Amino acid sequence: QVQLVESGGGLVQAGGSLRLSCAASGRAFSNYVMGWFRQAPGKEREFVAAMYWSISNTYYADSVKGRFTISRDSAKNTVYLQMNSLKPEDTAVYYCAASSRIYYSGSVYYREPNYDYWGQGTQVTVSS
Repeated sequence: QVQLVESGGGLVQAGGSLRLSCAASGRAFSNYVMGWFRQAPGKEREFVAAMYWSISNTYYADSVKGRFTISRDSAKNTVYLQMNSLKPEDTAVYYCAASSRIYYSGSVYYREPNYDYWGQGTQVTVSS
């Protein structure tokens, strides 16, 4: 069974940085797409970033492009989201997600229903 466990969230001042981690277990992820989503209070969950585990292609929402970086450490089976120049509007619960359907079918990486597995989320709060 696939398990995703996020960590690294916390409280940071605007302009600061955080690195989120997503420890993945349960199978090999070479044929998976890994994604980060976030949900702010009163808002729908939205796409943040995604990457193909095996070929490291990366994709970002316009709102985080140039500030956030998604990466992975295959030896540790962990995906990271490095977040720099944080803004109060980045405050949200951040979720890690995994999908093999996107890898095999070419489904779009920014839609939630295309992901099969989700972590429990980690809170990120950015103070102004």
